[in-house]
Amino acid sequence: MSNTRVLPLLDADEAGASCCPPLTERPFTAEEAETAARMFKALGDPVRLRLFSAVASHEGGEACVCDISDVGVSQPTVSHHLKKLKEAGLLSSERRGTWVYYRVEPSVLAAMGMLLTVAPAAA
Repeated sequence: MSNTRVLPLLDADEAGASCCPPLTERPFTAEEAETAARMFKALGDPVRLRLFSAVASHEGGEACVCDISDVGVSQPTVSHHLKKLKEAGLLSSERRGTWVYYRVEPSVLAAMGMLLTVAPAAA
């Protein structure tokens, strides 16, 4: 039995609203802090960050696991890290035959970018 959950796709405006406001806008609610922490925790591991980068920079924005698994750890460890990135909502995947293809969720990236945006100081 799998405990994988399907996350809805959102456009960039919806994703920003559902994740977190920019840090300079207001303090986070507990739920917003949990959401942001889950995403950043997933990216806090060097292997996960390399895998995420490999998918994001791959032609077409998606990559077969067979093309991105050379990150210096065993295949089961690669699968574990990809699972953690999926659970954090940063990647989605699709099985095609015997291979799994991973995609970066652009709405989540937009939300993370908005979170880290610093509004210019008022004149």
